[in-house]
Amino acid sequence: MSTKIKICGITNAQDALATAEAGADALGFVFWERSPRFVTPETVAGIVPQLPPHVIKVGVFVNAAEDLVYRAIRECGLNVLQFHGNETPDYCKQFGLMSMKAIRVKDQQSIALCRRFNTEALLLDAWSPAQPGGTGAVFDWDLAVQVQALGRTIFLAGGLTPDNVGEAIRKVRPFGVDVSSGVEKEPGKKDAGKVRAFIQAARAASVGSEPLKPLPLFSGA
Repeated sequence: MSTKIKICGITNAQDALATAEAGADALGFVFWERSPRFVTPETVAGIVPQLPPHVIKVGVFVNAAEDLVYRAIRECGLNVLQFHGNETPDYCKQFGLMSMKAIRVKDQQSIALCRRFNTEALLLDAWSPAQPGGTGAVFDWDLAVQVQALGRTIFLAGGLTPDNVGEAIRKVRPFGVDVSSGVEKEPGKKDAGKVRAFIQAARAASVGSEPLKPLPLFSGA
């Protein structure tokens, strides 16, 4: 099973279809109004029926009202919920779907925070004082290796690009990798060439670097 690839910050059908055709396993849709990649449930509801059925649909939320999460689940056919704010462990697990808590990794205290959440997966991103994700910054991958040692299923994010994703996979051996700004021509608009290059580099690096922890939902992707 190769490392799974999630392309986040999809805002339109053209990018969604091109990314799926390039071989992405999962697409992320950001339901946070302050993001340059913000989309409404109406927009995502129009995109999702056009996607191949095997593509996993991930809703990304930041301290969202519960009603918004339930609405996005209902209208957008989401498979996974990704929480990028200050959500509690109980909040993340209440919606009846697979959940993934994003941890902004800064130091050893970040590792301790990972222990608090019993979500099906953790997404490790770079810490920034300015925004909860999508910064394009890289963090110390040795800290990600320490999270792996806890036996957790992880998606590795934070400043990944076609140029460094191979090295990241070989070092960390995450279940999945997640990219947004690293494959864009501008915030919210994907660069099809960069998307293809990222996916090709990730697939090549996955040979001989099998993820340490499986995740059943993605077994068919």
